[in-house]
Amino acid sequence: MNDKRTAHIISHTHWDREWYLPYEKHHVLLVELLDTLLDTLDRDPAFRSFYLDGQTIIIDDYLQVRPENRERLEGYIRNGRIAIGPWYILQDAFLTSSEANVRNLQIGHQDAARYGVIAKVGYFPDTFGNIGQAPQMMRQAGIDNAVFGRGVKPTGFNNTVGDSDYESSFSELIWEGPDGSRVLGILFANWYCNGMEIPTEPAAAQAYWESKLADAQKYAATSQLLFMNGCDHQPIQQDLSSAMETVRSLFPDIDFVHSSFEEYLSAVRSNMDRELSVVKGELRSQRTDGWSTLVNTASARVYLKQLNQRGQAALEKIAEPLAAMAHFSKDAYSYPHHLFTYAWKTLMQNHPHDSICGCSVDEVHREMVTRFDKSYHVAETIIEKAKIAIAGEVNTTVFQSFGERALPFIVWNTTGWERSGTVSVELDVERIYYREGIPLEEMNSRMKTVDISGRTLVDHEGAPVACMIEDLGLQFGYDLPDDKFRQPYMCRRVRLTFEAIRVPALGHAAYGWVQQAKASQPAASLISATNRALENFNVRVEVSDDGSFSILDKRSGRQYRGLGVYENTGDIGNEYMYKQPDGEDALTTEGLPAEIRLIEHTAYRAAIEIVHQWSVPASADESFETEKQEAVYFPDRKAQRTKETVPLTIRTAIALEANGEGVEWQASFNNQAKDHRVRVLFPTDLDAAFHRVDSVFEVAARDNEPAAEWTNPSNAQHQQAFVDVSAPDGGMTVANRGLHEYEVLRDGRNTIAITLLRAISELGDWGVFPTPEAQCEGDHEFQLRIIPHDGDGAKSGAYREAYQFQTPWTTCQTAIHEGTLPSRHALIAWEGAELAFSSMKLHGETGDMMLRWFNMQPAQAELSLKLNGKREAEAAYKSDLLERRAEALVGEKGGFILPVGPCEIVTVGIKSGTI
Repeated sequence: MNDKRTAHIISHTHWDREWYLPYEKHHVLLVELLDTLLDTLDRDPAFRSFYLDGQTIIIDDYLQVRPENRERLEGYIRNGRIAIGPWYILQDAFLTSSEANVRNLQIGHQDAARYGVIAKVGYFPDTFGNIGQAPQMMRQAGIDNAVFGRGVKPTGFNNTVGDSDYESSFSELIWEGPDGSRVLGILFANWYCNGMEIPTEPAAAQAYWESKLADAQKYAATSQLLFMNGCDHQPIQQDLSSAMETVRSLFPDIDFVHSSFEEYLSAVRSNMDRELSVVKGELRSQRTDGWSTLVNTASARVYLKQLNQRGQAALEKIAEPLAAMAHFSKDAYSYPHHLFTYAWKTLMQNHPHDSICGCSVDEVHREMVTRFDKSYHVAETIIEKAKIAIAGEVNTTVFQSFGERALPFIVWNTTGWERSGTVSVELDVERIYYREGIPLEEMNSRMKTVDISGRTLVDHEGAPVACMIEDLGLQFGYDLPDDKFRQPYMCRRVRLTFEAIRVPALGHAAYGWVQQAKASQPAASLISATNRALENFNVRVEVSDDGSFSILDKRSGRQYRGLGVYENTGDIGNEYMYKQPDGEDALTTEGLPAEIRLIEHTAYRAAIEIVHQWSVPASADESFETEKQEAVYFPDRKAQRTKETVPLTIRTAIALEANGEGVEWQASFNNQAKDHRVRVLFPTDLDAAFHRVDSVFEVAARDNEPAAEWTNPSNAQHQQAFVDVSAPDGGMTVANRGLHEYEVLRDGRNTIAITLLRAISELGDWGVFPTPEAQCEGDHEFQLRIIPHDGDGAKSGAYREAYQFQTPWTTCQTAIHEGTLPSRHALIAWEGAELAFSSMKLHGETGDMMLRWFNMQPAQAELSLKLNGKREAEAAYKSDLLERRAEALVGEKGGFILPVGPCEIVTVGIKSGTI
């Protein structure tokens, strides 16, 4: 170890693309900053390097306005004076999907590689907590470090090692993931601005550095001290070289260097001679008072999270697997890598923490909605073309025996598990194209008189399937052929709704709506229903007078009572953090009479509607406006809610499918109130000290009781697809779509509380920024699925059902034709009860099929994989998150067995041409 201290000064800027200013205003500032950076690098050779915030999108943003500076910029990147990557954007990992985090890493590497150099820095400077699988993700990307600002409490006792999984004695530490992967962690114990605006004048520099050196030394484990020369949108310090000359003359016993992360990390490792604290798993500021975690960004502007869930699912759960299937099914189909990159980039532009977290000014979030739509429209287009390509290759001659008027269609299950559930499909019974020259009035008349009677829905084996038929009447449509002008038509359209049974994972099944002289009758209904009860073979649901309901798990005999009560409280916090008014008692719908009626009862599904006519306080009182204007710190606010009330009419539908193992829950209301929060409560009455929650590539275990230091009455947390409370005698999993905030209440019942809406009116943080649109006035809809199980969510299939809940079914009408694909088929088959399927896509360069899973449990598992196509030796290989070809998997008869470590993320590549 070198006893002489070294001060590593790393110039950077933390660039929030949008936050307290709209994107384009920050964009202008970015252009000015990079203009200044390039000029500084041109004139000052002593200004050795600049770290471009770990995100390559900054390059795109700059060159969009300054294309003439591309050569200068590229030159400084290639010679190492500007460090770029490894990310495309700096995302909020907890609020973006597992695969979105991977695409971010992949695209960041791809973009950086074009310039020849990728900064291998696991950079998480300001993420609002850090995901537990980050160490494994970094290791799989060839990164052995993580540099971050939140989640760990530094103790500063330099002679001892921290005694907690979430404390570190030093700013340097070892971060261990749930699989055992370890990286060197660098905590910004004095934040990422502890070397900004360094004085050049000797007296000021003396005072500045005496303070800064003492602060850094308090937490440093080595003689290598880190000083970050920059901050949020911080302009370049153009006189840094002069400031360095000054400080070197003042402190000759310290080596001051204008450094880089590569140099600093190397020096830390070379000079490390003591044991470091090991922090494990998720870093969510567990050992703090709980007031500064920023966790309630998970419920700020919930509509953004719902749009994001829709967009992510469309890309990673439908478009990518369908396009991969089409690629291997139809020679003429070309996998649209360029469109996927564009769609992912557009979507990920909404993933920075100040964007997806909903904690910016209103203009920012208006623009986000447009980006969500743009990305989703590209995904829809990819899906449409891919499903038409596959449908044309499915052999539908099984329906030929029903006559030429049979209407075949294909149902796809793009999830990773076999699936049953309710499907809706729209079919054109008959069309007349404009090109036929028939007068429009006659076209319309003929379509209105098309006979749709005497038809039956059958499956791929010709067996009848119960369905509901909705006549949509006369409809306009058009085709967009690849080789012709647009082709408009008029048609007679119907919508069929039915229960698809056991559609194979990552596969399809054909159905036909056919004419039969004497229709066969489908099997009797497996579901019973009244105005107050729904029941199938697995569960029974009973609704009480106040609209709460119970679920009896008939398999285990355990009953869950008092489910679905709504809770309403005031919120005088901000977009970052929730704060209930002091002394307020929560309002609930418990005991409030509800209107209850049966709204659906078919052979495949039944549903009950529950309507609550509720009134809640209209807003916070007048003192709240004064507290906001005076920037009173939110935990210290004293405002209460007004006595005036407004209506809150909540319509809830709970539905049960004939073969369903869970209860589907849907609610809607028009929000007219301000400064409040709405949650729905699901008491579990299970004896459990911890719960499990879906996170990024992990089903994480979290304590129900916070640490002793935690003083915030709220203990809300992030979730991805679901939260689960389990005990040896039963369990309850609550799956969601885009509702990322939950809390397991300390109420003696281990109640799962899901936040539906949080209405707030200011950004918060460092100034006064009103955000009236964050009150989220207007119409809202929410979807959940409540899944009781035997106490093991993974092996029972509850987690599988929760993951499938994220992904809609896909359908496509086709014709009667021969094809290379069977009427029921899947490209691959796999087994592994402890594993969760994550993605299927094609590699951008090799064309290999890339498949990804993760182990949901901290125990060894096994993946069995079979290719349902061509079979060649060594066709498969084990890869990583960057999807590089690596270790060959040797199998036989098209099958492979792969051991999977505890909590391991495993990627398998199938070489192009072997399926």
